[in-house]
Amino acid sequence: MVKKLKVKPIEELTFTDDFMFGRIMQNPEICKGLLERLLEIKIDKIEYPILQKTIAPHYKAKGIRLDVYVQDSNRVFDIEIQNVIDINLPKRIRYYQSIMDVDLLLKGNDYTELKESFIIFVCKDDFFGHNLPCYTFENTCKEKNILNLNDMTHKIIFNASAFANENNIEKKSILEYIKNKNSTSDFTLQIDNLVEQTKSNEFFREEYMIKSLFEVDAEKRGFKEGEKNGFEKGSKQKETEIVKNMILKNIPLDVISECTNLSLESVEKLAKEITSE
Repeated sequence: MVKKLKVKPIEELTFTDDFMFGRIMQNPEICKGLLERLLEIKIDKIEYPILQKTIAPHYKAKGIRLDVYVQDSNRVFDIEIQNVIDINLPKRIRYYQSIMDVDLLLKGNDYTELKESFIIFVCKDDFFGHNLPCYTFENTCKEKNILNLNDMTHKIIFNASAFANENNIEKKSILEYIKNKNSTSDFTLQIDNLVEQTKSNEFFREEYMIKSLFEVDAEKRGFKEGEKNGFEKGSKQKETEIVKNMILKNIPLDVISECTNLSLESVEKLAKEITSE
């Protein structure tokens, strides 16, 4: 039996829901503030967050879709929110790191121009089971653990369920908010207020419903990963029909791109086809 996709009511959305998380993190002040508090670093002006950034360096390679991807002058940050434990998390992080590096070098850069990178997973629960609020992984020498490879890569997994064990007050408040929605600092209160404001924003509500309906329809039509190969051609055709209908309803092209996970270039191409018909 195929499990039906349940659309979560807008009123029940929280900061940790993917669509809400992406929208709140679109605010540069919040995004910068969250990174600075979680990583205990200072960040200069960040480039505007890229939501659901898709990287597919080769048409035969498995692409990745990042929740929030930002960068400052010499660092890149991928921030992922994780509501349930993913048993493939370690290899997922490994692949994300490799694809992000390939994406940076596709522009013809030399190895020396690779930016320092941070892959951050903020999890509600403890993947490793050691009750630590944060697990940081960097490449060190097995034979001499004080020797660091210095490849400028950082993989950081936060465990919100262990917020009580965190000594840093600001970081603790963020983890506590993520785990049980309690606002114990000015910053988490700012996030919570923004979440509530966003829920009542008509543009956000329209986007969320469009995306939800698209996902439900995609499931019904067999778009979901894991369906039999025989459905692929028909699914693609139906997907195109749905997007065209959205275009005909005058929904902004960038909204369609974000809601359907198609590239903006693909949506623009379909729009041109419609106008030429």
